[in-house]
Amino acid sequence: MIPNRKVALYTLGCKLNFAESSTIARSFTEAGYARVEIEQEPDVVVINTCSVTDNADKKCRNIVRRALTSNPNAYVAVIGCYAQLKPTEIANIEGVSLVLGANEKFNLLEHIDLQNQERGRVVAQPIKETRDFVPSFSSGDRTRTFLKVQDGCNYFCAFCTIPLARGRSRSATIEETLIQAQNAANAGAKEIVLTGVNIGDFGTAHNEDLLGLIRGLESIEGVERYRISSIEPNLLNNEIIRHVAQSEKFVPHFHIPLQSGNDEILRKMRRRYLSDLYQDRIETIKSLMPDACIGADVITGFPGESDAHFDHTYRFLQELPVSYLHAFTYSERANTTALRIDEVVPQAKRNERTKMLRILSAKKKRAFYEEHLGEERPVLFEATEHDGLMAGFTDNYIKVEIPFDQSLVGRISNVHLSELNADGNVNATLRTIA
Repeated sequence: MIPNRKVALYTLGCKLNFAESSTIARSFTEAGYARVEIEQEPDVVVINTCSVTDNADKKCRNIVRRALTSNPNAYVAVIGCYAQLKPTEIANIEGVSLVLGANEKFNLLEHIDLQNQERGRVVAQPIKETRDFVPSFSSGDRTRTFLKVQDGCNYFCAFCTIPLARGRSRSATIEETLIQAQNAANAGAKEIVLTGVNIGDFGTAHNEDLLGLIRGLESIEGVERYRISSIEPNLLNNEIIRHVAQSEKFVPHFHIPLQSGNDEILRKMRRRYLSDLYQDRIETIKSLMPDACIGADVITGFPGESDAHFDHTYRFLQELPVSYLHAFTYSERANTTALRIDEVVPQAKRNERTKMLRILSAKKKRAFYEEHLGEERPVLFEATEHDGLMAGFTDNYIKVEIPFDQSLVGRISNVHLSELNADGNVNATLRTIA
C-alpha cells in the first residue's frame, strides 16, 4: 500500500478506452492510491490516448501540460492506441515519464517508479506479440457501464490504424465474459453497453459467437438493460436482430458503421459489405422494431470520392430510416493502404461534405425525436445536474430532460415525452418508476 498517493486518469476516444481506464483505475485504488482530478495535484497522471481522432499529438501535449501545471513533479504515463503507434514521438514530449504499449498498459503499476526521475521511458512490444485479452468494465464514471467483450481487429480497412494499435481480434469465452458482467452488476450497473473494436467477431477463437453471449447475458441478475455498441453490418445477422426484437433486456438501439453509401468507395475502403446488405440490415431492424434508433458512421473525403460518389452516399442516407449520423472527415494515417490511392480530395471539400452530413444528421435526429412525442418510455437518469435539470436516455436512445431529483439517479423511470426543447432534447413528465 502507498499511503497518500494520488492518481488522475484522463481518457481520450472511445467507449473501449473508458472501460479500460476504469479497470486500470481500480488497480491503482487497490494499491492504495486515491483517485483525483487532474487539477488536484496528482502524483501520477495516466493519459489513455486514441489514434482515431484528429490532433492526437496536440491533445496529448495539452493534457501533459495541464498535469505539470497542477503538479510539476507528477509522474506522467501515456498509454493507449496512440502510445502503441507513436511511442518515441510521445516519449519526446517534455514531461512524459513513461510510455506503455498495448501489451503492457494493464501492468502499469509494475512499471511506475516514482523514485526514478528518468523521463521518456518506452515499454512497447511489437503489436504482433499482443495476444492476451484483458477484460474490463467502466465503473464510477457514468450511469451506463461499458463492458469490454472484444479487442483488436482482423479487417485492415484501408483507412484504419486500429489493427496496428490493438492487434488481432481476440476475446474471452462466454463464461468468462458473463463473470465480468455479473461483477459490473454487483458494482451497481443497471445498463451495460457491450463494447470492443469489432464486437461482432466475438468468440471466434473459442468456437462461440456474439449471439451466444447475448443469450447468456439475459440471465445476469441486477442488469436491467443492454445496448450493443458499434457492430459491423456483415456481422449483425438476422438471428441477433430477431433476438433483440423479442428481448426484455436488449434495447432497440443499434449503431452500424456505413462509411460510404457508394459501392465503388466501399471496395476501395476494403469494407466487407456493399450498400445493399447495409440497407437490408436497416430495413430488417425497422420491420421488427419500428421504434428502433439506428446510428451510422460515415467518412467523407476518402481518396477517390468524387462529387458523384458523395451525392450517392448523401441520397442513400437521406432515404434510409437511420436516426443519426457520426460524420468523420477522412485524415491520412501512416501505414494504411489508403495512402496508395492517388486521387486525394482537397481538405476544404472534405470539410464541406462533413458539414452537409452533420446537418442531415441533425434533421434526422429531430425527426426521430418528434416521431415519438406523446409516448411513454423508460429512461435511465444520470447524476449530472445542469441548470436544475437532469438527463437520461430512453430505451431507444432519445435524450430526455426533467427537473433534477437525486432519488432518480441510476434508476429506470417511465416518462411521458412532451416536447422538444431549445437544446434539441425532449422535455418529459415523470410517470412511474419502472
